[in-house]
Parts: sequence; structure tokens; C-alpha cells
Amino acid sequence: MYPLKFHPILKERLWGGTKLKDVLGKPIDNDITGESWELSTVKGDISVVANGDLSGTSLQELINDNPEVVLGKSVVQRFGTDFPILIKFIDAKKDLSIQLHPNDELAKERHDSFGKTEMWYIMDADDDANLIVGFNKDVTKEEYAQSLENDSLLDLLNYESVKEGDTFFINTGKIHAIGAGVLLAEIQQTSDVTYRVFDFNRKDKNGNLRELHTDQALDAIDYEKKDDFKVSYEQELDTVNTMVDCPYFKTNFIELSEELEQNVIERDSFTIYVCVGGSVEVYNDLGSATIQKGETVLVPASSSRIHLKTIAAKLLEITI
Repeated sequence: MYPLKFHPILKERLWGGTKLKDVLGKPIDNDITGESWELSTVKGDISVVANGDLSGTSLQELINDNPEVVLGKSVVQRFGTDFPILIKFIDAKKDLSIQLHPNDELAKERHDSFGKTEMWYIMDADDDANLIVGFNKDVTKEEYAQSLENDSLLDLLNYESVKEGDTFFINTGKIHAIGAGVLLAEIQQTSDVTYRVFDFNRKDKNGNLRELHTDQALDAIDYEKKDDFKVSYEQELDTVNTMVDCPYFKTNFIELSEELEQNVIERDSFTIYVCVGGSVEVYNDLGSATIQKGETVLVPASSSRIHLKTIAAKLLEITI
């Protein structure tokens, strides 16, 4: 199976803007698109192949018909025919709601879902843009609940200024929010379970306040102040640099000025490339696909080698 590109699944959001169109070239005709889902098997939002003979086939169909070819034997043993990764680009013209995600155990018990561990790679940021990641001190559940009552939650939160290339690892339970002016790539477990705890008292287009998940979040939050979220990684040219290696995904940074060939016959996992700069041709034994900044390709696990051909590209490489 050759390298596969997919049609983006575009989502309008109250907080969305125009960077997905203006910076990444997505086919958008409005000014409030906040998300482009690049690879997904979330129910109702399943990616469809956009290139080659398999064009028009859904990712879930491919996995159901050829699970070990697409995913790899070890991935099938862990996840069956569930695709374990969700890839998005997110454009926040306005601040996103303050939220967190439950761990696997809680998500399974409450929602029959995976939890949601994720990472962010900043692709573009306005000069004053920031993120909320965690608390600025240890808090108790009671202090947190009181801050919601007296509208002082923002005083407890940790703010991080950001620039292109900054990377953050958001484990389950960590309170967080993407700030206005940030465009990022998000790699996460396949899950759409989010507990929204504060939304700046905004109303939707129908004049309604958005749903909050105050009670559900109380037992899901990590209330400790932790400095475990900023990812430090090497950026050595023309080689593979480790960014994140967690039980749910492995992400590497690759900046290329020339061709790179990798022997992946022992990988036993699919490989995803997210292009965050330049362009690159991605080859395996059966074909190729070209991606540029803002595009994603899936190389099936059955590939024995991956050949990256470019004169300038920055890539995120994701495997299990």
C-alpha cells in the first residue's frame, strides 16, 4: 500500500479564524474555521483517501480490510482495528475554552473511550500569543471549586508565551487552553472527550452559554503544579530528533536539506508525516506522495523503507 493522503475535515468554531486558509492553504470559504482534522477515525469524522487508486476509500475501511498492513501487527494487538492517533491543525483567533481530558480508565468508565494524551507543535504565533498549561501553584480541589464560584480561576493558571517550533506535551488531567493568535499541529490519542471548565462566559450563535463539565472534571484534574509540559528537543539537520516518546505515540522532528532514506522493516507500526515547513516527496516500495506545509501523509506499516526526497522541509514523524 502506497503513502496515503486524506481530505481534511474542516470544522467551524466560535474561536476560529483564517490561518488554516491563509498560512496552510486549506480550502476554506469562511472566517471562523478553527480545526482541520487530518487523520481521524472518530465516529462521524472518518478520513477519506485523496490520492491514487484508493481515492474515495475511508481510513476505517482500509484498516478493517487490511489491519496489519495498515497498522502493524503490534498495533493491532494493542488496539484491534481502532486507529489510535488523531491529527489536527488548530487555529485560535480567539482564546479556546479552559479544559482538560480524562485518563484512559476514567474515559473508559464514563464514555467507553480512550483518554486523551496530546502534544502541540506551534506552527505560527502572534507576538503576544500564549497558552495556558497547568496551575501556577499547587491547589486543592476545594480551592479550585471556590475559584469557579467566585470567577477567579484565571488567577490560578500558568501562562506560557510561545513562538514557532515550541512544543508542549499535555498529559491527561492537565488543565490547559490554546490562546488567541496560535496556529498549531496537535497529535493525540483517538478521543473526542473533553471536559470544558471555563469559557469566558461566551455565548454561541444562538445566544446560549456553552455546556460546562464542572462536576465531571473535579475527579479528573491534576491539581499539582508541574513543569513537565515544555518539550526540549534537538534540531540536528538531516537526521531524526526525538521529541516525545510516550505509551500512546512517538513523535520525532526531522529538518531536511537533502534526501533521507530509512529502513523501517522492523518498525511494525504505521508512520505519519506532518509537514510543518517546506515540501517533501514521501516514497515507499509501492509509490509516493508529495506533501507541503499543512499537509499530512500516512505510510502503511507494511512498508520496508521510507525515502524522503526534498531540498528543504520540516516534518513531524509520528509512530506507535
